[in-house]
Amino acid sequence: MEWAVSPGRIAYPQAVAAMEARAGAIRAGAAGELVWLLEHPPLYTAGTSARLEDLLMRDRFPVYKSARGGQLTYHGPGQRVAYVMLDLAERGRDVRAFVSGLEAWIVGALDRFNVRGEIRKDRVGVWVDRTQPGGPPREDKIAAIGVRIRRWVSFHGIAFNVEPELSHFGGIVPCGVRDSRYGVTSLVDLGLPVSMDEADAALRAAFEKIFGPTVEAAPPV
Repeated sequence: MEWAVSPGRIAYPQAVAAMEARAGAIRAGAAGELVWLLEHPPLYTAGTSARLEDLLMRDRFPVYKSARGGQLTYHGPGQRVAYVMLDLAERGRDVRAFVSGLEAWIVGALDRFNVRGEIRKDRVGVWVDRTQPGGPPREDKIAAIGVRIRRWVSFHGIAFNVEPELSHFGGIVPCGVRDSRYGVTSLVDLGLPVSMDEADAALRAAFEKIFGPTVEAAPPV
């Protein structure tokens, strides 16, 4: 299984084209599995369940329709996007177990920074409890998950907030969650001055514990 990291910022259409090509090659037996880490320029993506009314600022950033599951989300600098292209036909053909593995991966990476990531049955992604003593309940999302499975090969993946501009999430209703008790956070917002390289190292170590060893490779773009 290959592990690739792209420098700079990769345009979303370019990344999707590379993902789809790699997923097809995996299914054809012409390429191995790949986890691809990158950053995008500021943009919004609309998953297959996205609602137009959740796009609050239509002219703020480009909006791209996405084949992944889920609703609207933001990608941008300071957010580590990991596109996960695995052959689920060789991994038990269990989509629920795969998604649970992605959740556990993020929780494991957060644990390396002494952050407790939590999963909620009624809300997608990984959350951090920000409730203050004596205050009202408050939870913030620190990582989003949105995947697509085609012919038992996965693509798309996760978005892990290291140090993105959190105000950029204000142009949408992230993942359709309108309740004011739920917001968005990042490692730096939590008071942890984590670099992208440090986040990458934590992600790789946590990933390998769940999905198996990786080898470094050149990114597809």
